[in-house]
Amino acid sequence: MDLSIIVPVYNVEKYVRSCIESIFKQGLDEDRFEVIIVNDGTKDRSMEVIEDIIAAHTNITVINQENLSLSVARNNGIAAAKGEYILMPDSDDLLIENSLMPLLEKALETKVDMVVADFLSMTDEEIDNFYKEDFQQPELQFKKIVGEQLYLDVLNPYHCYVWRTLYKREFLVTKDLTFYPGIRYQDIPFTHECYLKANNCICSNIRLNIYRKWPGSSTNAYKIDNSKHFITAIAITWKLRQIEGLSSNLVYKLEDNVYISFRTMLYDILHSIKGKNDRYVLMNYINFQAPDLNFTHSIQQKLITFMVKKMPHLFINIYYQYAQIVYKK
Repeated sequence: MDLSIIVPVYNVEKYVRSCIESIFKQGLDEDRFEVIIVNDGTKDRSMEVIEDIIAAHTNITVINQENLSLSVARNNGIAAAKGEYILMPDSDDLLIENSLMPLLEKALETKVDMVVADFLSMTDEEIDNFYKEDFQQPELQFKKIVGEQLYLDVLNPYHCYVWRTLYKREFLVTKDLTFYPGIRYQDIPFTHECYLKANNCICSNIRLNIYRKWPGSSTNAYKIDNSKHFITAIAITWKLRQIEGLSSNLVYKLEDNVYISFRTMLYDILHSIKGKNDRYVLMNYINFQAPDLNFTHSIQQKLITFMVKKMPHLFINIYYQYAQIVYKK
């Protein structure tokens, strides 16, 4: 089998049907691919609204589990997959019609570890308008690239999206690439580790996905638990510096990427966590989860590291007051 498409489902009854329908608009013979739907203990009607689609296609498998997190759902889907390549779209997003076949054909031809595609980002209204228009893909381009250059030149720490990539199943299995269980932002460490461990890869300008921007998405509601998940993801990514054989360039870029995620996390804390004591809890949690976190690439990085380690409460108070002044302007 050429391809396994893994779709975790949890409380997305408004969107999941469109996602599954888009999978079957790729011009692929159904004997070439399987769809593994992982019901992560959804509490709404998500599974009910796609019952007829499941019944109509013999290449769909459903895995039912209690609510164990998106990470565990993806891991269980990977464990059950039989395809040479794996795609993991989010259940509230869409595949653009007929975008998948050229990427899959190139993957099967070259046997690369990963094929990384482009994507579009839209609101619900923009998606509705998109399907009223005649969308044209750009002129097809494929660029073969080794893993180190992929990481240095392509990986955007703001766009650690799993769903834009075709992964060779053998690559995921032999390199022991799994999602850290039980946290949001699990795409961050997973994507970094894949890019760091990949050998031959391909980048393409084909727009594969439509990323749906909506208020209920998993990374939108930023509360204290989400902050802890983000901190855990940062700590796991920082530990990837220990991968054997990384060049100094890769380590430097990894440290910069983690710093970007760290600053993003601080920004979210300052703008979304209102209680002072809650902010203190999160600063303590940073030092608990990542005791060896040490940013050294600039004077600013060194100063922030020192204050976070030595005087975390004072640091977050000063930073909070600074943010209030700057952003009110």
